[in-house]
Amino acid sequence: MKKAELFDQIEKKASFLCVGLDTVMHRIPKHLLSEKDPIFEFNKQIIDATIDFAVAYKPNIAFYEAEGVKGWESLQKTIEYLPKNVFTIADAKRGDIGNTSERYAKAFFDLMNFDSITVSPYMGSDSVKPFLAFEGKWVILLAVTSNEGGMDFQYLDISGQKLYKKVIRTSAAWGSDENMMYVVGATHPEILKEVRKTVPDHFLLIPGIGAQGGDLKAVCESGLNKNCGLLVNSSRGIIYADGSKNFAKEASLQAEKIQKQMAETLQSI
Repeated sequence: MKKAELFDQIEKKASFLCVGLDTVMHRIPKHLLSEKDPIFEFNKQIIDATIDFAVAYKPNIAFYEAEGVKGWESLQKTIEYLPKNVFTIADAKRGDIGNTSERYAKAFFDLMNFDSITVSPYMGSDSVKPFLAFEGKWVILLAVTSNEGGMDFQYLDISGQKLYKKVIRTSAAWGSDENMMYVVGATHPEILKEVRKTVPDHFLLIPGIGAQGGDLKAVCESGLNKNCGLLVNSSRGIIYADGSKNFAKEASLQAEKIQKQMAETLQSI
């Protein structure tokens, strides 16, 4: 998906919501466990319930890998079920030497047909550029994460600048705002503001609203640019809002609630 197509979806739905499909068997409502493929059935109903309010979907690959072959099959069926006009993110956090990254890129872009993949920048340019070689596909580079251990390295001072800034400034030259995004945690709005100054035109993927405590209003105040430029993810706060047979209806209500806030924000830019 090209940048203009993503903007078009944001405008049509008045939303920049990404729904995280972090599906685990022990949290799937019990009435679905008798299905042939409970993970896919759960994802299918979540997608149906939220598709009017979301422009992107982000399966966390680890949750599918953990189920072995059946998990990969559930993931493939989920991606095939999603409409072609939504932006798909493989939250895989890959990044390895060049020939290995080439194979990861082929798997997620050619075989599974994701629009994008999250990538770790730690091994440098040759671990990232193979993903950027695919036309119409995106790298979403880890920049500032919300987890507690993110403080261990990301904020280290490197010749007068924080390491996360060095990562962003260096990597921005590997691609462009047409094929590179950055992950910035919602729990760091003050850092988000600094990131936006550094890459004013790039999309930013913001995890951490809802269950992780991030505030949507603060994220928008710090991260929006003139064309929106944000994808804000909510996973558990939507897909596990209810554990009963009404789970899909409650997911829809939660997604709609976020979308309405986003619509109001978009009117002001």
